[in-house]
Amino acid sequence: MGLHNLKPAKGSTHRRKRVGRGEGSGMGKTSGRGQKGAGSRSGAKDRSGFEGGQNPIQVRMRKLRGPHMKKSMPFENFRTATQPVNLEDLEARFDSGAEVTPDALKGAGLATRRDVPVKILGRGEISKPLTVHAHGFSVSAREKIEAAGGTVSLLEGRSAAGIVDSGEHRTPSS
Repeated sequence: MGLHNLKPAKGSTHRRKRVGRGEGSGMGKTSGRGQKGAGSRSGAKDRSGFEGGQNPIQVRMRKLRGPHMKKSMPFENFRTATQPVNLEDLEARFDSGAEVTPDALKGAGLATRRDVPVKILGRGEISKPLTVHAHGFSVSAREKIEAAGGTVSLLEGRSAAGIVDSGEHRTPSS
């Protein structure tokens, strides 16, 4: 098989139904538009957000005021963007006793964006004592850094990710 003999699976494609081409076609005369009324005229379409007379979502939802925050209008991006950096990357790029800051991570090519907070994740092992300053840490990353003799320092930032996830808020699934 090559690019020259690819074809769609059998039955997956259909010929376009041409309307207004005679009664014998099954789609003649009114071409599927019914009889009279606004829907039969040219240019007939519903406005954006119209849900057939049902109260539309923008009316059903309550109005939550505020800028782009989790507690404002529920049409924003709820996810907090972070730049993930794993322990295996710190092990490979920093010497023992080094101070790891967002600027140092940028210099090492790990966290290149200044406007997005940095979160340290626990993938990989770390054997060197490092002083790590970041906006967020996973539970496993914090444990591994401290077990290797390093220290963890939480940075205040413009981010909601500036918390250490202790895992205490989680409830076991039933």
